[in-house]
Amino acid sequence: MLEVEEARTRILAGLEPLPAETVPLLDALGRVMAKDAAADYDIPPHANTAMDGYAIRAADTAGASRAAPVRLRVIGELAAGYAPDREVTPGTAVRIMTGGPIPPGADAVVRFELVELEGDHVVITAPVPVGKEVRDAGEDVRAGETVIPKGTVLRAQEIGMLAALGRPQVSVTRRPRVGILSTGDELVGIDGPLGPGKIRDANSYSNAGQVRKYGGIPVPLGIARDREEEIAERLRAGISQGVDLIIVSGGVSVGDFDVVKRVLAAEGRIEFWRVRMKPGKPLAFGYLKSEGREVPMIGTPGNPVSTMVSFEMFARPALGKLLGVRDLDPLMVTATFANTIPGKDDRRHYLRVRLEERDGELIARLTGDQGSGILRSMVEADGLAVIPADWDRVDPGARVSVILLGRGL
Repeated sequence: MLEVEEARTRILAGLEPLPAETVPLLDALGRVMAKDAAADYDIPPHANTAMDGYAIRAADTAGASRAAPVRLRVIGELAAGYAPDREVTPGTAVRIMTGGPIPPGADAVVRFELVELEGDHVVITAPVPVGKEVRDAGEDVRAGETVIPKGTVLRAQEIGMLAALGRPQVSVTRRPRVGILSTGDELVGIDGPLGPGKIRDANSYSNAGQVRKYGGIPVPLGIARDREEEIAERLRAGISQGVDLIIVSGGVSVGDFDVVKRVLAAEGRIEFWRVRMKPGKPLAFGYLKSEGREVPMIGTPGNPVSTMVSFEMFARPALGKLLGVRDLDPLMVTATFANTIPGKDDRRHYLRVRLEERDGELIARLTGDQGSGILRSMVEADGLAVIPADWDRVDPGARVSVILLGRGL
């Protein structure tokens, strides 16, 4: 059997980031930067005040005390957004508002609440150090500095920084188009009649949700019956629609009808693996060929939990690689396990857990039945508790790593 890491490495090895496209800044939220964003100028572009107060020369306040206060003449007022029109000379001060540029001659600001005003003079009763309440030019960003590197997933804070850099348009990686195909005679559509032996196709929708969550565009390819020509036709239709990746659920497990495996093998270069994990041991990966293109394909088991967990382990990083994301590892936390698993096999288990905080400690509690067909175990889960392959049991109090399911890219 392949280890999870080896299977993931093989899948990612042949994938490259997709081409870039330019979008308006606000449309870039959640997208991935396709090139570095460097500053053309300092931010802030000039020294400015962090507080409302008076711009002064620190040297003028040396020795100031309540017994021997310093009195400085106020020679002007300066608000944010306006350039200073006078210099602070010995014995003078300028009233200044937060964000206002520090006027020539000044090297400190004393806050309003620390002084008294007597006519056109400000009275200071304590020394003010050089640089007090002054934000230097370039304190946030220096000209020429790379602020947002290529491969960054853009959050609201990066959108704000790009606005500060003067970028109304942003170069981001094109979103991968992902074909999603469910296979099996037992499946019916979301609104189809449930006849004897039939179940609704949940996998297409859960996988489509995962594709969107991780930055892709789902391209539904429907349900293919266990007939070679129908499966092949739907796969070719996906390729003709310009998909960058195809996810097929069902038909790859031991004991499944060979029709799906035969079609996948005939349509390209496909390998069928057994991965040391539960759920999701059977996995297919390779490249489908059509219209002069080769499109990567990941095949997962048909059970709804198995296909979602397999997606998290393999399709999620594949989407990240196509998007050029810098960090392909999932977000993980460490928690204390609350349940007992009396015996397990030699595979790595991914248990669906709900997280709760108790006395400052993070607790991971099973969501219930862990069968690969129990989709509700995913619905109620905050994460996947990772149980190492070499553990033969898990007792309450064990410290486990948990892959969080709530975040996107």
